[in-house]
Amino acid sequence: TRPAAVTGDITRSRTHAMKRSLDASEAVEEEPRRGIRAGDPVKREEVPEFAALSAEELSSGRAEYRKVRIPAHRYTPLRKNWESLIQPLTEQLKLQVRFNRRTRCVELKSCAATIDGGAIQKGADYCAAFAMGFEVQDALALLRLDDLFIDSFEVKDIKILHGDHLKRAIGRVAGADGKTRYAIENATRTRIVIANQHIHILGSTSNIKVARDAICDLVMGAPPGKVYNRMRTVAKRLTAARS
Repeated sequence: TRPAAVTGDITRSRTHAMKRSLDASEAVEEEPRRGIRAGDPVKREEVPEFAALSAEELSSGRAEYRKVRIPAHRYTPLRKNWESLIQPLTEQLKLQVRFNRRTRCVELKSCAATIDGGAIQKGADYCAAFAMGFEVQDALALLRLDDLFIDSFEVKDIKILHGDHLKRAIGRVAGADGKTRYAIENATRTRIVIANQHIHILGSTSNIKVARDAICDLVMGAPPGKVYNRMRTVAKRLTAARS
């Protein structure tokens, strides 16, 4: 048999060992959490979905205004086409429209019924296209399609010309009875307005580039036949790329 003193020492040592093991386990549990490492499972949180803001909420409840200046040579077409011009603005975009005779401007205003936040800007672009000289049916495409734009420039931006040289350059772009202009429009699927020295092109970005290059070649004095062939080749290439 072991002496009592030895037995007590063994018991105390076992007790101390058990305490040390308990302290070590608690220390392990109290270790700080490690960072995210490669291979750890990722907790995916659900992305909240919010409803689209209305035009009134985007403008913080305040009405938005736009003014479009109408040139003097467009007063008569505006008077004749006033009802067909404002119909898509009031029925489709839900805007308030009026013509201010004192300032000679078409004024647009959003209201509580306006749903689309960009309706006021679309309406201003639509009226501006009509003021440039485009027909109502052509300008209406700006409201229905999002990839249509208007590119405006002057003949002097291509080449500085004066007097008869400038008139001949404009005549080459228009052609006899507008045949050259119609040929460019049909080949590039654009609409072109020639207002004195200003040229406006309505269409997509790629088509506008083709039409503008053809007009630049004509202003610089290139033969119309060569311009037609090059323009048709590029137009066919764009059509094939879309299909």
